[in-house]
Parts: sequence; C-alpha cells; structure tokens
Amino acid sequence: MGQLDHQIAVVTGAGRGIGRAIALRFAAEGADVVCVSRTAANADHVADEVRALGRRAWARALDVSDAQAVADAAGQIVAETGRVDILINNAGVTRDGLLLRMTEADWDLVLDTNLKGAFNFTKALTRTFLKQRAGRIIQITSVSGLLGNAGQCNYAASKAALIGFTKSLARELGSRGITVNALAPGFIETDMTAALPGEARQELSKRIPLGGFGQPEDVAYAALFLAGPAARYITGQVLAVDGGLAM
Repeated sequence: MGQLDHQIAVVTGAGRGIGRAIALRFAAEGADVVCVSRTAANADHVADEVRALGRRAWARALDVSDAQAVADAAGQIVAETGRVDILINNAGVTRDGLLLRMTEADWDLVLDTNLKGAFNFTKALTRTFLKQRAGRIIQITSVSGLLGNAGQCNYAASKAALIGFTKSLARELGSRGITVNALAPGFIETDMTAALPGEARQELSKRIPLGGFGQPEDVAYAALFLAGPAARYITGQVLAVDGGLAM
C-alpha cells in the first residue's frame, strides 16, 4: 500500500520540473492527481504519465493568476473527483533583472503567478478542506525567499510572501485538522536552472555544503513527507530542500 492511497492531489505547475516530479511521486504512492499547467500539452502529458502508473488523472490548462478561471476549475475538480485531499501550489515563473531595469510588467507577472496563483487555488479549495475537516496544503517557495538574491527582487518577494501566507493560513485552518506547510528548494535541476552558464553553476555548487544541484525528485520526496501520515502533527513550517545552502 502507498502512503497516499485513495487520496486526490491537485498539483499546479505540474507540466514539468518539480511539479511533474511531485505528481509522479504522489501517483506512485497511490494518489490520483489533477495536473494543472499553463499549457494543455504539458498537462496532458503528465496526466498520461500518472495514468501509466495505474492512477486516475485529470489535466487542466489554465493561468493560475486568473481568479475566475481557478474558481471555475476548482469547482469542476471537486465535482468530478468528489474531494480534494492535497493541494500543491507549485506554479511559478521568473523574470530576473536588477531592480533599476525591472519593468512593472515583470514585477506583476511574477507576483501574480507565484503569489496570487497560490492565493487563488488555496481560496478556491479551502471550503472543501473545511467541510472535510482535513487536508494538506503545501506551498513551493524558495531559498530566494529566505536569503534574497540579487537580480530577483520580484521572485524573492513572491517567495518570501508565500512563507508569511503559509504561516498565517496554518493558524487559520489548524483547528479543522488542515495542515499548511512550505518547501524551500535551493538550486534544483530544472528548466529554470538549465540556462545558467557553466561557470556560474560551478560557483553556486561551491556554496552548497552537499555539493552540486538537487534533483526534482528530492523536492518530491519532501512533499510526500509533508503530505503523508508522518507529518500529521506538523504545520506552519518551512522545510529547505537545498543541500544546506540556507542554513
């Protein structure tokens, strides 16, 4: 038996990288998964991978910053699945640049996707969690939200805000048996880090006590812990999955 047998998980940003790894790890542990991605092709592809593991899957293509689209999708998801047990707010984008050169559009896009997107999906599904008197909400933040990072004022601000959102929500929902936690990945091998020049990668690796970048599966296993029975009594916490970078 898997740790997540008979549970329904919603994973945003599931089309690739960390989101995809979480969707597949949860499916391997018995969960049925709603795969949310900005593009239909990515959502469909990961949903097919989940089905190949013997689990049910639903693909949803939408922009998480669109509150009405998220509310409509959440209603459809609950109608089709009957319940939601786990929400992973992973959808995120970067538009890096020094503050003096950062456009308002770059600021708004990152905050709207990374922070407002998490707000939209959490609000849309909270009533379901409250009725069930159970649920696990996990935000994917970043060590950038813990440490800051030059050239990422927008991204770091969005991820730091997710931490405050997590802790406040944990206090609001704890009495109903709902846990709210966050994961703060460091440098993980994804499309976001693939564009880094070799020299920059070497310098960053030197700053990581465990050496080198992590894998999406490292974050997925941490998400599994927070979503599973072993984390029943953990809420309002931020777990860094960063090879020791932020300690």
